[in-house]
Amino acid sequence: QVHLVESGGNLVQTGGSLRLSCAASGRTFSGYGMAWFRQTPGMERDWEFVGAIRGDGSSIYYGDSVRGRFTISRDNGKNTMYLQLNSLEPGDSAVYYCAARSSDFHTITEARLQRRYDYWGLGTEVTVSS
Repeated sequence: QVHLVESGGNLVQTGGSLRLSCAASGRTFSGYGMAWFRQTPGMERDWEFVGAIRGDGSSIYYGDSVRGRFTISRDNGKNTMYLQLNSLEPGDSAVYYCAARSSDFHTITEARLQRRYDYWGLGTEVTVSS
């Protein structure tokens, strides 16, 4: 069992930056592939893949809309994953969720599969003002 808690969401101006954290409880954090998804308020059926990182950090994938602006990292010693958000735009406003899957992924196709993630946090909200 893995318990995930996101933090770091805030209100920020266009062009600003934030760093989100996802703290995980449980053992063998390094064995889990981790990802960030986001959901725009009012569009609860629409989950967007933000990015994912393998358990050992050897591969990182990003969604098209955030590539080059966002950076995913993880510190397995601290059981924490991070999402650095730079050059924020109003379209980045969303609730950001971290997720963990007990079977690691090998391709971006696998990493993007929301249904393959076993554990989810409750989300942290990012609002970007124009």
